[in-house]
Amino acid sequence: MRVALLGPIAWRTPPRHYGPWELVTSLLAEGLTARGVDVTLFATLDSITSATLDGIAPHGYAEDASMDGRIWEAMHVSYALGRSGGFDLVHSHLDWLPLAFAEHCRAPMLTTVHGFSGAGILPAYARAGSAYVSISDADRAPELDYVATVYHGIDLAALPFDPHGGGGLVAFGRIHPDKGTDAAIEIARRAGLPLTICGIIQDQRYYEENVAPHVDGEKVVFLGSVGPRRRAEILGGALALLHPIAFAEPFGLSVVESMACGTPVIAYRRGSMPEVVEPGVTGFLVDTVEEAVEAVSRVASVDRAGCRARAEGRFGVDRMVTDYLGVYGGLMGSA
Repeated sequence: MRVALLGPIAWRTPPRHYGPWELVTSLLAEGLTARGVDVTLFATLDSITSATLDGIAPHGYAEDASMDGRIWEAMHVSYALGRSGGFDLVHSHLDWLPLAFAEHCRAPMLTTVHGFSGAGILPAYARAGSAYVSISDADRAPELDYVATVYHGIDLAALPFDPHGGGGLVAFGRIHPDKGTDAAIEIARRAGLPLTICGIIQDQRYYEENVAPHVDGEKVVFLGSVGPRRRAEILGGALALLHPIAFAEPFGLSVVESMACGTPVIAYRRGSMPEVVEPGVTGFLVDTVEEAVEAVSRVASVDRAGCRARAEGRFGVDRMVTDYLGVYGGLMGSA
């Protein structure tokens, strides 16, 4: 089986710090290759992979202000699809752009929908000759047909279990109103616990007005974007992860990464969270700041070893690879 993984090029694959789509694409490429699949990863040329690496972008456009992301992404898609005749399947992990040129793809196309950037892009999906995988049942658009839902997998070995945790709270994710960073600060304040915030600043004004005034280095610590090793240490060393999202989260990698470290999650009941968080087992689902504060008082009742075990069973990368191999087989069997 020859599979082309069409990855994003905002960041290197795997990312040095931030880059959830690049991270999932990397884990899938490594997992498929380990299973004997002939994988070519189309990504930035500084990417690191055991698959065959191909592409034209020297590095991520989000890391180089001189690169116009629109131009480089278009060239990246054109380059990959121009070579699609050499594969049994093209599996895209990009947004809508490859779909606009799907008729030029000379192999069956599968698209993992990592999240819709807006309703206006749906025509590209509806018209394209691609099969679709959702990353949660909650993130399905009623206008589209899906062949499967495949939850993201994580590298459990890179997220060691911490049986003890710590006394503070943590919030992981881009600094943006969608992620509710200000709500996490308020929850921690009312709970009387310190909060560590990690993530890229995606909305500078929101950060300056709603986050920065509370950062004092003691009660609220902001570390910015942190790499994989530090990520595991911070998540594992927390009492709980706060995830008070203000939008319908398609999946939430930091949520399952926290669970893998044994750290339960207190999340707002939106998007995929009811699918991902199991109340009393891996955390709690809440709807308000007040309910979140109350959940903090109960979070120590969650068995950290049980939390880890559920993450291993549901969100390990091996399960994700197996699921995708099943999807690939179904698509090629019907081709």
